[in-house]
Amino acid sequence: MEEQEITSGEELVKVKQEERKIRKSKKQMSFLKRTLRFFTGLFIMLGIVGCSMMKGWYLPLSTFEKFDTERIYIVNNHIVKISTLKKIMKEIPITRAPIYLTNLNNLRDAILSLSPVENVYIRRYAFPARIQIIIKEATPIISISPDAKISPVAVFTQNGSLISGKEYLPLPENYKTILVLSYGNKGDDYHDWDLTKIREIEKLTKYIETFSGEKMEYLDLRNPQDVYVKIPSVNIRLGKIDNKIYDKIRLIPSILPQIKTVNNKVKYIDLRWDSVFLKL
Repeated sequence: MEEQEITSGEELVKVKQEERKIRKSKKQMSFLKRTLRFFTGLFIMLGIVGCSMMKGWYLPLSTFEKFDTERIYIVNNHIVKISTLKKIMKEIPITRAPIYLTNLNNLRDAILSLSPVENVYIRRYAFPARIQIIIKEATPIISISPDAKISPVAVFTQNGSLISGKEYLPLPENYKTILVLSYGNKGDDYHDWDLTKIREIEKLTKYIETFSGEKMEYLDLRNPQDVYVKIPSVNIRLGKIDNKIYDKIRLIPSILPQIKTVNNKVKYIDLRWDSVFLKL
């Protein structure tokens, strides 16, 4: 019995010793894990800080002032000239911050304030830090000139914006607009036109081109009480624009064939009355 108790006691001691070794090993492993996590986290933080300080994340402070073409890309500007954008960007300060944190709202608002611009999108890129400015310009639909032989002095866009000034005009040749003659200082001043007026001119143009089968060269609104229209074959005198004018325009196809019979003696088609007349 005594030998068995001694044997059992020795085994118990060995068990306790093993348990202590296991607990000690666990504590050591736990300490190592905590240490490893600490240094791993420290290295990651240092890496992030180091990465964030790299030059590839930052726009040089002189980017806008010098208009650095390696850092600035302009897309879709057809009416707005680069020279105009340069003037704007010189007034916009750049903060010392990574490109993904740089506040570009002032730049966007400044470009958006230009009359031809409908919207602006700014994309950011890094390594090297640079921006892409995507400009969406409103579509010009009406050109204003005091005379058919003079280049337009103003343009209306589809959203009702009025574009004027040498910084935007003349428009690129690929823009096809409705030419309207107006002095802009008496009678019907185009500076006061709104979208309703613009839509009315569009509607009138479509009616004339549809029923004449010809492209309208210009609409003469210099005297709003006595409006003229020029198409390649003849002038058309509309008189005062009212709701009845569209019914009168429908009569144009019936009178156009008669022009050929009198050659070049026709001065204009007169639509001011209930019946259509040829003025010789």
